[in-house]
Amino acid sequence: MFPAATLPIVQVSLHQRLDPAFHLGVSEALAPLRERGVLIIGSGMSYHNMSRLMSGAELIPESDQFNHWLNQTILLDAVARTERLTNWQNAPAARQAHPREEHLLPLMVVAGAGGDDVAVTIFHDRVMGSAVSGVRFG
Repeated sequence: MFPAATLPIVQVSLHQRLDPAFHLGVSEALAPLRERGVLIIGSGMSYHNMSRLMSGAELIPESDQFNHWLNQTILLDAVARTERLTNWQNAPAARQAHPREEHLLPLMVVAGAGGDDVAVTIFHDRVMGSAVSGVRFG
């Protein structure tokens, strides 16, 4: 991504328990790296139900439900955001959007590292019928 290696990059894997609270907590430990110029990127997807994506549906309504909840959640203050992300499985259409958490947990890492920073949705579109979004903190 940066061939001149002017920006430090460290890869962090997800813990096998896939616990949102754990990932939010670990990411808080990464937050001070931001002040040292380290870019923290979480690669995942706001909707990741592969069987539904591959179904050929022109529109996947449950993706809109979950994506709306997610975009509202990231706008909250850090405490409320953390609470909702920790309990993401209670969101509308949560398990339809993410039968497994692997592609949502990178958001937990970025959100935790974002601390009190305001989140901004920087990308919103449809991919294979599903609503997807990308966010930035700070």
